[in-house]
This record gives sequence, structure tokens and C-alpha cells, in this order.
Amino acid sequence: MADSDDALLPGAGQASRDSDGENWLTSYLDVLTLLITLFVLLISMSGGEVGDSTSSQATATPSFTPLAKVGERQAGILPRQGDGVNAAFDDLAVDGVVVARHAQGTMLRIADHLLFDSASAALTPGGEATLAQLTDKLDAFPGRISVEGHSDNRPITTSRYPSNWELSSARASAVLRFLTEQGIDATRLRAIGYADTKPLSSNDDAQGRASNRRVELVLHND
Repeated sequence: MADSDDALLPGAGQASRDSDGENWLTSYLDVLTLLITLFVLLISMSGGEVGDSTSSQATATPSFTPLAKVGERQAGILPRQGDGVNAAFDDLAVDGVVVARHAQGTMLRIADHLLFDSASAALTPGGEATLAQLTDKLDAFPGRISVEGHSDNRPITTSRYPSNWELSSARASAVLRFLTEQGIDATRLRAIGYADTKPLSSNDDAQGRASNRRVELVLHND
């Protein structure tokens, strides 16, 4: 009868319902606590991975030393040094001809006024004399030789040379033609006109423009 009596006690049903409600609330709070803990853990792990990735990327990034630190560099050309310059040209002493290391081998640079009159691609007698001092060494060189014409950025418009492209190409071709006339194998030569696309100096002043007007003979190592 005890069970029957308890069931008949006032408030017994209400106490049972209150107990069920508290159990549900406790379970809900437990789940909420777990979700918050998981969320904080995920944020912590995500932050750690980003940091590690940044650190790894910084570690993997190679360190480069600018070529300017090795030596003054313009348009792929380094100043003349004992190493890198073809031995046959190491002692070359021709007025107005600069010998320097080049990314492809050895380079001979000649200012345009030593070879041509203004806006002309015809070699002057002085220009031919300058090139004639180079032909023996160039002929003895066994590799390829690129004759490259360069100009400043001032536009030229004549019936013969509509732009600096034609002028620089014609000057390179004139030098190549002279070298072949001196007996250098034409199959080892090529002429290229770069116009004003590879300046050595700024074209903002006369001195810079003068240095940009030039012909370069590039002796390829390969």
C-alpha cells in the first residue's frame, strides 16, 4: 500500500515533473559546454596552422643577393673583370671600345659616334678603322657573334629609317657586313636591332642618350 499511498500524496506528480525538467536542462547545458569547448579548440588549432604555414613559407623563401651588389650592372652587362672575359680580349686596347663580361660570354661595346654619323647607318672611315682593329681577334674566336644595334628614345622619321627599329637594325647589319668583308665566317654572325628597348642610362639628358646609342658585339660562350 506504500506505493499506492505515495501516489496519492499531494504534490508527488509535480515533484517528478520538476525532476525531469532539471535533468533536461542539465543535459542541454552539458551539450552547450561541449560545443563551446570544441569551437574554442577549433579556433586554437586553426590559428596554429596559419602561423605554422606563414613560418614555413618565410623559412622556405630563398634569399637573393642583387647583382648590383656584385658589381654595377646595366642591361645584363657586368664591368670588366679578369674572370669571365674571353682571354683573347682581356688585353684589348682600342680607343672607344669597352670590353666587359656579358651574361652570354664577352661583350665589346662601341659608341655610335665612333662608327656612324648622326641618323646614318653608313660606316665612316673612322668606324671602319675601329672595327678593323678587332677583326683578327673576332676571326680567331670560334663561337657565335651577335652584332646588336641600340638607339636612344628620340624618334626618327626619315624616308629610309621610319623608326629607331630600322636604324638600329641597319647599323647592326652594316657592322656585320664589314666583318664578313674582312673574312669572318658569316654563318657565325647575326645582326639584331633593339632600338631603345635596352638602355644603359636614362634618356632624360644628352649624356644618357649618347651612352644608349651604341653597337655591341656579343661573343657567345656556347
